[in-house]
Amino acid sequence: MNRRDLMTWPLSAMALSILPMPAMAAGDRPARERRSVACALDGETLSLSLVRQPGRGPVVLYVHGATFPCDLSVGWRMGGLSWLDHLQAQGFDAWGLDFAGYGHSERPAVFQADPGSAPAWGDYRMGAAQIAAAIAAIGRERPRAPIHLLAHSWGTLPARQAAIEHPDAVNKLVLFGPVSTREGSPGDEAKPAWTLISAADQRPRQRSGLPADAATPVSSQELERWCQAYLDSDEGSATRSPPSVRVPNGPVADIERLWAGQALVDNARVRQPTLIVRGEWDHVTTDADVARLYAELSGAAERREVKISGGNHWLHLQPRRTALWSTTTAFLRD
Repeated sequence: MNRRDLMTWPLSAMALSILPMPAMAAGDRPARERRSVACALDGETLSLSLVRQPGRGPVVLYVHGATFPCDLSVGWRMGGLSWLDHLQAQGFDAWGLDFAGYGHSERPAVFQADPGSAPAWGDYRMGAAQIAAAIAAIGRERPRAPIHLLAHSWGTLPARQAAIEHPDAVNKLVLFGPVSTREGSPGDEAKPAWTLISAADQRPRQRSGLPADAATPVSSQELERWCQAYLDSDEGSATRSPPSVRVPNGPVADIERLWAGQALVDNARVRQPTLIVRGEWDHVTTDADVARLYAELSGAAERREVKISGGNHWLHLQPRRTALWSTTTAFLRD
């Protein structure tokens, strides 16, 4: 199957045997387990949080993007069902990693200092080290299970780097809304160590890239429920005005470097079968971005590319998320 075939592969054909699950009552929701793993980062050892919904099949490890953790992405339940729930129901051993500085993971010491006192913290190399620590911990618990990486947005950078550095530990790679190198000019200002993200910063992202006449994919009530949960992910958010979440600035600095023409990861060294998947209105992962990344992944054992209608960069938090789930599951099972 060539690249053009993959671009036009009908989604319905991929999803025939993988139907969305019905909404669940709170008492029926699968239990989640939490693990912690230590990782040495920038001179300090930090505790990372792993969330798990256990299964007996292959492992799927999800890594999030630049501004919000697992509970707000792969673990977010809409209609009583999350992507973690779906993966578990499809037989996978479903895991999610919160990078240091996010969610349930430990915050670095630099978070206690003025943001301008240090350069952007938590870049893709630090992210790759954290993924490697998570893979090692999972491998000790599931020593014979294949491990697939499922990454979103900026998280696809450290995921690719980890796949390159640990080729025997990563079985398949799913790049959902990946960031890619563009032709641009370097910025003039260095990024501080961390930054603050408010609900007002996050709220418009449900509409980014959508046509002007398209409805917002989720209701205002659902969006506000998510925004409140996002603020609650940082126990210090309510002490700030406006309430906001402190996040590492390394991911944003990485993306700026990418879009200024720097190739941070040597994509040709990725050997694993790789799926690129995104929403049709994803302004972070454009057609040109995908074409370039697809070409750069020339060493992958297999490459697939799927564009899903009716969603943007937040496709996993929108109604068409079930198509994303089915597409991903089909690739991991194939």
